Amino acid sequence: MGRRVLVTGLDSFWGGRMAQALETDPDVEMIIGMGRKEPTVALERTEFVRADQTYSILSRIVRATQVDTVVHTFLLVDSTQVPGRTLHEINVIGTMNLLAAAGQAGSPVRHLVVKSSTLVYGASSRDPYWFREEHRRVGTPKTRLEHSLVEVESLVRDFADDNPSTLVTVLRFANVLGPNIVTPISANLARRVAPVVSGFDPLLQFVEESDVVRCLEHMTRHRVPGLYNVAGDGKLPWHEVIATCRAVPLPLPAIGTGLVASPLAQLGVIDFPPELESLLRFGRGVDTSRLKQTGFRLHNSTAGALNRFIRAVRLRRSIGDASPAYTFDQDVEQFFRHSSAVVDTSLAP
Repeated sequence: MGRRVLVTGLDSFWGGRMAQALETDPDVEMIIGMGRKEPTVALERTEFVRADQTYSILSRIVRATQVDTVVHTFLLVDSTQVPGRTLHEINVIGTMNLLAAAGQAGSPVRHLVVKSSTLVYGASSRDPYWFREEHRRVGTPKTRLEHSLVEVESLVRDFADDNPSTLVTVLRFANVLGPNIVTPISANLARRVAPVVSGFDPLLQFVEESDVVRCLEHMTRHRVPGLYNVAGDGKLPWHEVIATCRAVPLPLPAIGTGLVASPLAQLGVIDFPPELESLLRFGRGVDTSRLKQTGFRLHNSTAGALNRFIRAVRLRRSIGDASPAYTFDQDVEQFFRHSSAVVDTSLAP
């Protein structure tokens, strides 16, 4: 009997791509994906279950399907996507319901993988040059997003202590760049207007989007427990990142930064969530020695992630984005999965 895996956030960027990766693993017998909306990537054998953003139905799904592995990709790390209350419901309440389902009496879940973020460390002038996993953030969380992620990781630690028979893996990913992912940083660089806090030139660290999926898949496939930082080797100064992307620096005052940035963000000139302000002052770097000890290696350094991103941006600037958007349709998916007329399932949309 193979692995039975449940992926949260199937309709999100990471959930869909993680399900695609798991579909190529012959040791995975069944994949269930939960999301509020239809998936945005083509999936061949993943079953889709619609759920609300708090995942209140999760306990029933776990009992009914007897999943042994849960991959929790549905943690928001961009506060511009939803209002503050919704952010708390998705990150904190959703995770609480997930942990309750995984830890219920007779639960079949034996491995929990959580996609977290280096945002839990914050960014300040008193930070270490490299954060190791055992380091605590210097100050209390300053934004709702950071507070929610810190609370989520606290809940996961308590779950691990209370459920020693379940392996728990927490992956703290650095800021992501890549050909397809859209984040506040990538959106600013792509539109060639990059906010700069006057008097600061922080050192930043990136992880390439394909390495994120590879890392999630590696930890899931090999059942690797523990807490790990995930980032490309090296750091880059923000001014060098801006120059490489041929963007124009947009200076913001060091005092009252948010007040000046807010109307510019509302007008769509820049993306400037609250958590970006501290990062563009002090930067952040994480040590990945513990990750490397598991045998996993990223394909891209921080500079490599930037180069892959900018090549894709330049291509789109030249020829546009001609790729048609994938549209999930249950009837079409059932045809490709089960019809005797389909000879090659790799041709599914």
